Order: sequence, then structure tokens, then C-alpha cells
Amino acid sequence: MSGLKVVFLGGAGMIGSACAREAVEQGVELTVVTRGPAEKWPVPEGVRHLRGDVRDPEVLKELLSDAEFDAAVSWIGFNREQVATDVEFFEGRVGQYVFISTASVFSRPVPQLPITESSPRRNDAWPYPKEKLECEELLEQAYRERYFPVTIVRPSHTYDRTVVPVLAGWTAIERMRRNAPVVVHGDGTSLWTLMHTSDFARAFVPILGNPHAIGESVNVVSGEILTWDQIHHTLAAAAGVPATLVHRASETIETEVPQWGPVLKHDFAHSLLFDTSKLQRLAPGFNPRIPFARGAREIIDWYDADPTRRAVNDKLSAAFDRLIENR
Repeated sequence: MSGLKVVFLGGAGMIGSACAREAVEQGVELTVVTRGPAEKWPVPEGVRHLRGDVRDPEVLKELLSDAEFDAAVSWIGFNREQVATDVEFFEGRVGQYVFISTASVFSRPVPQLPITESSPRRNDAWPYPKEKLECEELLEQAYRERYFPVTIVRPSHTYDRTVVPVLAGWTAIERMRRNAPVVVHGDGTSLWTLMHTSDFARAFVPILGNPHAIGESVNVVSGEILTWDQIHHTLAAAAGVPATLVHRASETIETEVPQWGPVLKHDFAHSLLFDTSKLQRLAPGFNPRIPFARGAREIIDWYDADPTRRAVNDKLSAAFDRLIENR
């Protein structure tokens, strides 16, 4: 991939920064445009880092001038207006426009497993997947009508060492460590998939500049399947403690933690299994290297290394106590 010219719009977040590191290692000439300094996930050395609001076409024009790229990646396109602006700006000056969507656009419950790229898409339970799907539809129309060279990438649940991949976050770990029960939705047996950002990056970078990906969508996901109980027990084992799990219906949890309702009822409550055949074709030889057991140890080690990272949400912990007491 040496010499491939790529620009990231955004990309200083958890997933984008991992992909930036992998791209540079693979010899990509990478430009990253962000509004401010990247503090939590620094932009790696070897990247041309430009500061500016990518949502402002005039700023973007000033920063990128008349530069042409083999690929442009939108990490921060969240609604139709933003994506339409990108189409207008990049049409005729980019070989591939990669839109980072989400696997949450697929219908819930899924009519048939495993999920493929052609599985039904419909999820209007909360704004994020609804608006991402609207962006996908706009880009697909631009491809059909004007051959705008789009590739849609859908991550599922992706994490790194800074993210405890359960809704309770570090509060769940602290409760486990003081032998307090942790609430898990449903009966804990719905199936889920987690993917480490470094594995995502290794699967993602071969898609850049790949002519076989033009006009396609691809689910970039891990093949590791876990139940929600397994996820909690794996985190507990990494933390060196047993886990006591108490199961409550998603609707019951919503009464105490209202903001979790849409995600629990319309996403986490449903089993998700993905067919990765297309990903394997676009990134030949890709296999995830970091199983969640290893990823969980990385998470615990990172939080334990600095006491300031181990913040506990006392209101959430109290809500858990009430859910446990009220059977």
C-alpha cells in the first residue's frame, strides 16, 4: 500500500486512531483533519495532521486545496446534510469515499442469522442508527446515479484498552471487586461480538483504495461470539475476582436507567452473528489476533495503572442496588 494517498475526516477517536497507526505502518501517505489536538488517542507520527472543522466546506477547501486522494474516510458523518456536503466536495477528486456507518442499521430482531451485508436494514429506535442509515441511502443513490465511488463500512461493537465494553463501564468492575452483584439484561445468553480496535484496523486498511470495494458495503466485525454473561465473567476474571450476575428484563432496567432503554431493547437484547465472507474477500488472510480474554486483561491493566481512570458512577451503582432488591 506504499504511496497510497488517504485523508481521514476526523479519525482522532478510538477506532480512527488505531486505523491511522495501521495505515502508516503499511506505508499509506495519510492526512488527518480534526478540529483540535488528539489527547486521549494521539495522532501517530508520520501523519500529516491538519486542524480545522471538516464540516465547514470553506475550511476544508482551504486545508486540502486542490489535493486529490486515492481514498477519503469520513469518521464523523452523522446525518444526510454532512454527507451531502462531502459528496459535493470530493466528487471528481477522490478515488474512493469510505463512510463509517454502524452495524446497528440492521433490523431488530434480525429475520435471519448470520447477518450479511444484504440483510434488511431498518432501525429507527433511536437517532444514531436511523441517521446513519439515511446517510447510507444518500451515498448509495449517489453511486447509482453518478457513480460516486462510495464504500460503506459497518463496525459493530469495537473497543480498546480504554473502554469497558458494557454499559456500566468501570462501575461494573468496581462492584465486582467489592463483591457486589452486577445487573445484566435479559437472561445473559443473547449472543454478541466484540472486536479490538487493532483487529479492526488490520481488516480496514486493506479496504482503502481497493477497487473491489467500490459500490459495496462491508461489515468489519470479529468472528468471536460471546454471551453477555461471558463478557462480564471474562472481565471479572481479568480483574481477579468472581462475578455475581443478576438478570433483569431490559424494560425493568429502563425504569431505573432510562437512557439505556433504546440500546438494550433494540440492540443488546438481540443476538447478533455476522457472516464475514465479504470481509475475507476484501482483506484476504485477515484473522483477529486479540480474543476478548486478552483484550479484557489490557482493559484492566490500563485502568489499574492510573487511579484517576477508575471513576465510579454512584447513581448508577445505586440504581443497580434497587434493581437487585426489587425482584
